[in-house]
Amino acid sequence: MPGVSARRLSHEERRQLAVNLTRVVKLYRSILDAYIIEFFTDNLWGTLPCSWQEALDGLNPPQLATLLLGMPREGEVARYRSVWPLTLLALKSTAYALAFTRTPGFQTPSEFLENPSQSSRLTAPFRKHVRPKKQHEIRRLGELVKKLSDLTGCTQVVDVGSGQGHLSRFMSLGLGLMVKSIEGDQRLVERAQRLDQELLQTLEKEEKRNPKVVQTGPRHPPHHVVRWVDPTTLCEELLLPLETSPQSRARLLLTGLHACGDLSVALLRHFCCCPEVVALASVGCCYMKLSDPGGYPLSQWVAGLPGYELPYRLREGACHALEEYAERLQKAGPSLRTHCYRAALETVIRCAQPELRRPGVQGIPRVHELKIEEYVQRGLQRVGLDPHLPLNVAALRAHQAQENRVVAFFSLALLLAPLVETLILLDRLLYLQEQGFHAELLPIFSPELSPRNLVLVATKGPLGEAFSLLETEDN
Repeated sequence: MPGVSARRLSHEERRQLAVNLTRVVKLYRSILDAYIIEFFTDNLWGTLPCSWQEALDGLNPPQLATLLLGMPREGEVARYRSVWPLTLLALKSTAYALAFTRTPGFQTPSEFLENPSQSSRLTAPFRKHVRPKKQHEIRRLGELVKKLSDLTGCTQVVDVGSGQGHLSRFMSLGLGLMVKSIEGDQRLVERAQRLDQELLQTLEKEEKRNPKVVQTGPRHPPHHVVRWVDPTTLCEELLLPLETSPQSRARLLLTGLHACGDLSVALLRHFCCCPEVVALASVGCCYMKLSDPGGYPLSQWVAGLPGYELPYRLREGACHALEEYAERLQKAGPSLRTHCYRAALETVIRCAQPELRRPGVQGIPRVHELKIEEYVQRGLQRVGLDPHLPLNVAALRAHQAQENRVVAFFSLALLLAPLVETLILLDRLLYLQEQGFHAELLPIFSPELSPRNLVLVATKGPLGEAFSLLETEDN
């Protein structure tokens, strides 16, 4: 999906982008704030302009992917079957024009062409126990952190929210960085320590078998710390150096791979407040978990704009995988009917127990193989209601006949969702600039593999054109 590059915008242009984003989000808030499971109970289709309904009604999923989301199959040409209203075309163009691009600046063959489960750009020991998505992420972020560490003269990397330590292991044992890992879950830290030892043993065996291939010399596994990082206070443990040098102070680089909710905000605050921290590389996620207030907005500029508010539903929607859903639309598989089935179930729940709204329905296996009345019966049981309630099967079938409308409305919301993510990340860029620091936002991962793929990079000294080095893909 096309978009705007944060690196090509001046400070004033970034501020103007925030103005434009708040205006557009406010204008289409009713779509962004809607819950698709209330499609029938709240008549969501009827909330769209009649001209939009006429344009979208009857479009099949591949047509929605191509015409609305702007993600055609390779070589496919978009062909409109009717003249779309200018307001809908304007919405589509605006969504493309104002969202940060998620397409990396480098072009390289896929690292999973030979084997879909093993990255060809990551050596075998670092692939073990790591899923393909995470293999791609730890390699790309690890290499960026290594470049940034070299450019800023950092003596130690601190990986916050390190989980099982996959990124920390690659940075320390693969790239030779001094790494401290901070994780609040004791069980994950214990697992990380076991994997550290397993990897060390594997590397030692490989070195004995082929000493010319594997680098010799001392290896420093990550130093793991069990600590919950409070987003509202500075964490002293995070700042303690692993090694002290009498000649110079520690220079720390903070990083977090998909630091959830307020954790990514905590990284920003540590960067701004602590003189020891000279660089930052943070990939955020789970925007719906941001504190309100506290996690957004951070910048004075965005906080002063009318319509800056982003309620929970908008922030949750910004975490959806747009590229993945477009691929599902192109395949037009039966799994697309899940939203329609769940929306039909909501009508039955409201009739049976009006005060029960939007209850969580635990996964019902093989939804696409069920008749809609079978799904509703299982869903009623999941939410604690009588599965044998009398059902109006004709009404349920009428809902099922509107499946494409449900998919079309959900696609509209997904088209707008990147604007919300852009506003959240732009707020962080502006906050860092208001504090006097240089900050950039770079698409680092393939969006098809990792939808939250924008890394916020900040330094306390000017790097100028050196930032372009961080976008390149090493051969």
